[in-house]
Amino acid sequence: MFTERQVGKTLVSRTVGTKIASDGLKGRVYEVSHADLQKDEIAYRKFRLICDEVQGKNCLTNFYGMTMTTDKLRSMVKKWQTLIEANCDIKTTDGYLLRLFCIGFTKRRPNQVKKTAYAQTQQVKRIRKRMIQIITREIAASDMKEVVGKLIPDSIAKDIEKSCQGIYPLQDVHIRKVKVLRRPKVDVGKLMELHSESAKTTTTEGGEKISRPDNYEPPVLDSV
Repeated sequence: MFTERQVGKTLVSRTVGTKIASDGLKGRVYEVSHADLQKDEIAYRKFRLICDEVQGKNCLTNFYGMTMTTDKLRSMVKKWQTLIEANCDIKTTDGYLLRLFCIGFTKRRPNQVKKTAYAQTQQVKRIRKRMIQIITREIAASDMKEVVGKLIPDSIAKDIEKSCQGIYPLQDVHIRKVKVLRRPKVDVGKLMELHSESAKTTTTEGGEKISRPDNYEPPVLDSV
């Protein structure tokens, strides 16, 4: 799903008696910046990844949510414009129940003399309805991998901005938060498939790329 596969290290107590180290790692949630995952400049989006499986010294993670940084949200809120927010609960094709929050702001029309750009209540309601329609259409017909693929470039927000131009011009439209309300039971086979697809090439500590076969699995260690 993401360009960068190794994003950091995490501490865990060694296996002692019946307390196994891998059990202490499963269920941990990591918050990683979009810039670190995609090797780009978009640092205001944070993805939450949950550890579903441990293989050797690698934690295999899955999508667990997305948020925007507080400073980005604060910087978008200004005077003389209307803030419009919408949220809805949608189920993906592979059984994830997601709650998506969308945010957008009205903007002045080109050559507008008036200082303010306030939308009327009816326009706000229509924009909110259109937001929910587009989000539902895009998410309900996708599985989790496709949903993350749409969240990375924020294509849903671009569709909303384009679609609402006829009601009132919008700016700074973003999917500001995604919550995973319910997840299906962890399918290790599907998780492995997800990770093997993005693991065509792996980088070493030095940074040079190593080609590995699709069915490569790291050697199993006696102790973690």
